[in-house]
Amino acid sequence: MKEWQKFILYVLVFLAAYFIPFNHSRVEISILEAFKMLGEYAREHVLFCLIPAFFIAGAIAIFVSQEAVLKYFGSKAKKWISYSVASVSGTVLAVCSCTVLPLFAGIYMRGAGIGPAIAFLYSGPAINVLAIILTARILGWEFGIARAIGAIIFSVVIGLIMSFIYGKENTNREEISLESGNFNDELRSGWQNLLYFANLVFILIFAAWAKPQNSEGFWYAIYKIHWPITIAFLLTLTYMLVKWFEKEELKQWVGSTWDFAQKILPLLFAGVLVAGFFMGRPETDAGIIPSTWISAFVGGNSIFANFIASLVGSLMYFATLTEVPILQGLLGSGMGKGPALALLLAGPALSLPNMLVIKSVIGTKKTLTYVFLVVLMSTFTGLVFGNIF
Repeated sequence: MKEWQKFILYVLVFLAAYFIPFNHSRVEISILEAFKMLGEYAREHVLFCLIPAFFIAGAIAIFVSQEAVLKYFGSKAKKWISYSVASVSGTVLAVCSCTVLPLFAGIYMRGAGIGPAIAFLYSGPAINVLAIILTARILGWEFGIARAIGAIIFSVVIGLIMSFIYGKENTNREEISLESGNFNDELRSGWQNLLYFANLVFILIFAAWAKPQNSEGFWYAIYKIHWPITIAFLLTLTYMLVKWFEKEELKQWVGSTWDFAQKILPLLFAGVLVAGFFMGRPETDAGIIPSTWISAFVGGNSIFANFIASLVGSLMYFATLTEVPILQGLLGSGMGKGPALALLLAGPALSLPNMLVIKSVIGTKKTLTYVFLVVLMSTFTGLVFGNIF
């Protein structure tokens, strides 16, 4: 950080400490809410979502060659392959906007093009099969279909636009040789590597399996046995690590995982605190900005209502599946169907903590462009949807 940036930061902290009315009940509640939100985030997402994601990102950085990433996700890769894989990744990974970040950072740092990487970043949390099914059952089939189609189209279109704008920078970045350890592929067969990564992904999926609202059906049956399944995959992973990997490989894997964790976790925690202070937890009205203010602006189907819904959705943090019951309540309070879809398309894929980490990976300019595109397309799609339904 440059000296003038430090000076501005010190001034802002001083002004905040001087002028914020900490004795005001709303401010006191909002500060407490920020730490409550951080506590919920730590309990529900760090151990069973983020840590498995960090290990996958570390494995990508160490065991996946740059050539392999460039072959499928680089600027010279066939677009129909790279964008097809990236845009439907969320059907496999039931992750939130924060859990996808280590995975995004992993493939981007290994040389993935900005377009496919952004498509993956958006689609990971947006195209969650369980969330789409829950959306259709609770909010209506039109919401479920619109959310699924919109998320896939968004990921591809936003990725292509980012690639068009920043393609030259991306090509120059790919030409830089990455020095992190790539071990000889002959140590393991292709099938062994595939099984190893699949095992890591399955651990992430089942460890983070959320409890469905409905205590019946297939998804709930999986939830009841998700821990035994997770333990089985952990035991399988242990066998793989003992039999297939060298000690030095494992050291580098752990080191790479720790590197991702120490870069991402502080930004996420800071972002969660700020989001909790301003917006409060999604199911409460304890943030400094009252939820009644938000609901008052998202009635009807005006451009303004859709834009506010998209903007608020992009700043709030939604844990996986929580956006559906929250929207159910907002719709009951008078929220328009267009703004509801706009929030569904912007909310799960973006959040304030998410933005801080994305900035650290791809820079301020690309992050602002990405956020702008998500909000813009969500606003437009919500407007069209609201006019149809």
